[in-house]
Amino acid sequence: MKIPFEEYYHTFVSHPEQFLNAAVYVLTTFVAGAGAWWIFNMVMNRLEKKYRDRPFFEKSRRLFFLLKRAGHYFILIAVGTGLINLFELPIMHKIFGAFMIMLLSSIACSIFNSLLPFFEHNLSKKTETKVDDVIINLSKKFSGIIIYTIGGIMALDTLGLNVMPFIAGAGIAGIAIGFAAKDTLSNLISGVLLIIDRPLKVGDRIEVWSAPKNSSTWGDVIDIGLRATKIRTTDNIVVIVPNNELMNRDIINYTDITDEIRVRIPFGISYESNLKKAKEIIIGISLQLDWVMKNPAPKVVVRNFGESSVDLQARVWISDPRRRMDTISYITDNVKEAFSQDGIEIPYPRREIYYINKETPKSPPRSQET
Repeated sequence: MKIPFEEYYHTFVSHPEQFLNAAVYVLTTFVAGAGAWWIFNMVMNRLEKKYRDRPFFEKSRRLFFLLKRAGHYFILIAVGTGLINLFELPIMHKIFGAFMIMLLSSIACSIFNSLLPFFEHNLSKKTETKVDDVIINLSKKFSGIIIYTIGGIMALDTLGLNVMPFIAGAGIAGIAIGFAAKDTLSNLISGVLLIIDRPLKVGDRIEVWSAPKNSSTWGDVIDIGLRATKIRTTDNIVVIVPNNELMNRDIINYTDITDEIRVRIPFGISYESNLKKAKEIIIGISLQLDWVMKNPAPKVVVRNFGESSVDLQARVWISDPRRRMDTISYITDNVKEAFSQDGIEIPYPRREIYYINKETPKSPPRSQET
């Protein structure tokens, strides 16, 4: 039953029974709302008591509270809708509809933020990186903005306001901002792609092409942000690389698949030296290191016959890529000493210069006979 607001007085005077019916309608609506409130609370309390110890709800303690609040809001909305139907005022229906939309937006945002800890816990269990934490933090920061923006547009449309000029203006402003901050946006997009593609993760050892001159050229990834990635070199220097630059270059990752890498170390011996003995010395010294793998075993191959040397290359598998330089240094130093003791010559460029005097001595002048 709908009664125009401006006719209340005349209706009450001329037809009091209609006003009585309206009062009964209002009372019935409140009683129904109170009953629904009580039944809903009873059901939710039983559900909470039964399921609150489940793993999902242990990580999302506020979920039952938010569900209760959502149910209460729904009951209030239903009661309010029933009461508003008594009036034939379109503006009140519009205002009430817009209010309901924003109320539901608030509930949706609260429920979404309450579910995030559960997903965060499960993701952190499956991965050892901080990339998933970045995704969760982004969701926490931008989920509310997105939900309330959509809710606001719908509420304005319910009120009868034309939101298309606002959307068009926002699009033009977005384009202008995009041109003004294209480098920053490029880095942000590259950061998102790094998170999705995962060519590297926190803790990986990679090559650093932008390291300072005469310093270490590789290091460990210590942080992957939206704008830049931080890499700490073996000289304990932190290099901050913009994500856009990182995505446009080849990434040399030593630890992406496994920690086992192969190290190649060049050597040269003279043609007169014992090749078999030289190989045995290099392999024996390589096996002295604990992190050198026995399977596959180290080996030495002949790479080339140089101008003055037989060029060898030791190929050694190590279990810790962070010991690469230690491996090269140890094997090189000890092979040099062992070669000296066993008479294996390490050649170096030499030139022999022979001086030939082609000038012939002058013969003494002949004496003249008189």
